[in-house]
Amino acid sequence: MRDRALSCGKVITARVNALDLQLKGKSVLVSGGTRGIGRAIVESMLEEGAQVSFCARQEHAVREAQAMLGERVRGYVADVSDPAQVVNWVRQSAEQMGGIDIVIPNVSALAGGEDLAIWRKAFDIDLLGTVSLIHAALPYLKRSSAASVVLISSVSGREIDRFAEPYGVLKAALTHYGKTLSARHAGEGIRVNTVAPGNVYFADGVWSSIEREDPVTFAQCLAANPMGRMATPKEVANATVFLASPAASFITSTTLLVDGGLTQGVQY
Repeated sequence: MRDRALSCGKVITARVNALDLQLKGKSVLVSGGTRGIGRAIVESMLEEGAQVSFCARQEHAVREAQAMLGERVRGYVADVSDPAQVVNWVRQSAEQMGGIDIVIPNVSALAGGEDLAIWRKAFDIDLLGTVSLIHAALPYLKRSSAASVVLISSVSGREIDRFAEPYGVLKAALTHYGKTLSARHAGEGIRVNTVAPGNVYFADGVWSSIEREDPVTFAQCLAANPMGRMATPKEVANATVFLASPAASFITSTTLLVDGGLTQGVQY
């Protein structure tokens, strides 16, 4: 940053250089990269000059996203609840990108209900899908000079709300898992942080569905947001990309709320 102050009574001008996130050329994995927060993270990483490999379950969505996002992105069809598919995606991505620097597990079943089958599905996707991805990527992260993991949790993992089980329970578990990973791998130069978004609205997301199907509930939930609106995927992506980047090189073991003041608890 360069400041230039003129004599008293005259205009003071300043030129502020943009913050360099130092992501150019970095190799990034993002699960669930075709829509919502995951898609916004992929796009933001590409804007910063990174190369990205993303996965999703639906082949047509993967192909469509890859065609739109350009040459520095690779899309794979993979179900994160299947560890073998995760390992194969990570291995192929590392070979094509020349390694892995950043991992962002983003997929969620967005499951709610008391039925045990729903709990098992959510456990396999939200928690074990993340664990499988981290386990597969760790050998590559250990060889990176800018290794970083950012888990996507939720405010539902901090407070009891309409998404308490199993979604909120498993998001709380992810936050604990992130803390555990950060302590275990800090000495190896691998930073691990967590982002906890509040309500995030996008056209084909859960809140747009609630808005159509239950407008009364949607209005009540919208009104609970102190800023008068819900977040955009891009706003969550901005926080995620910063924490993942070398610009946040001394930040690890933290959970960053991106909730517009929705949660009321004091953070110590």
